[in-house]
Amino acid sequence: MGKKSSQDLAARVLKSERRALAKAITLVESVRSDERAEAEALIDALLPHTGHAVRVGLSGAPGVGKSTFIEAFGLYLTGLGHKVAVLAVDPSSARSGGSILGDKTRMNRLARDANAFIRPSPAGGTLGGVARRTREALLIVEAAGFDVVLVETVGVGQSETAVADMVDMFALLLAPGGGDDLQGIKRGIMELADLVVVNKADGDLEPAARRAAADYTAAMHLMRAKYKNWQAPVVLASALEEQGMENVWRAVQDFIASLQQTGERDQRRVTQAKTWMREEIEAGLVQALHAREDIRALTEQLEQEVVRGTLSPASAARRVLAQFESSP
Repeated sequence: MGKKSSQDLAARVLKSERRALAKAITLVESVRSDERAEAEALIDALLPHTGHAVRVGLSGAPGVGKSTFIEAFGLYLTGLGHKVAVLAVDPSSARSGGSILGDKTRMNRLARDANAFIRPSPAGGTLGGVARRTREALLIVEAAGFDVVLVETVGVGQSETAVADMVDMFALLLAPGGGDDLQGIKRGIMELADLVVVNKADGDLEPAARRAAADYTAAMHLMRAKYKNWQAPVVLASALEEQGMENVWRAVQDFIASLQQTGERDQRRVTQAKTWMREEIEAGLVQALHAREDIRALTEQLEQEVVRGTLSPASAARRVLAQFESSP
């Protein structure tokens, strides 16, 4: 694919062609070095058409009902006339590196909606299970006219921090419980949350969900607020019965309005762009380091000394870096 082909693909993405969307995301997810320049050209062409969407990160432990909730929430939003894109980052298959959870299967009603687009992406072994190119995929769906983008994390660790650094709002989905269950929730992820949604507030679980909401509300008030005019609320919802979605969406809208009023939304996106650039620089340096045969040989040699205890890891690392800096 050449520059002209990238421009043609960009033009088709701007028309919201499904096939072009899939092709564009596949291109930016490619790990082939010869396709990176094409992917970058594509993103550069689309960049002026991005930035308008509401970006929401969603996380929660397995079993909390994330997929059911995202489908119910997505259908509610398309019913309001919104175009919704779901970028669901799955754990990767150890053998194939592919997506193993199959989000389109788990959200088949939303997948059939003409105003929705679901893209499961393999995590590829990257930090915390977050696909390295999720940011590019987010820009692509924005350029295609999707005005709400939901980024689902695998909910197993540091992926939450990475997703929080690429969205406007980070929502944490929890199950009924509260009380002792609060002890099992890491303070870090609670501090990341701009919104807490207690799911499964239906049937026999509804009383427990209300108690949990009260416990989580008390816990959130004990944490330092991230923004001047926003204290993360706790909202009840039932994805199974598709109830409470309007309250979740109202909280999202109130949060965005609050950030816009103080200018914090623009500042947040500026910070995110800088972070993205620096991460790309770091990733490129690591890739260049590993690509050098002399560096690989020296690393293997020094590893043996480190294992024998004759050289400290810090000294070994410094020698590798000195070799990298001294020769092209």
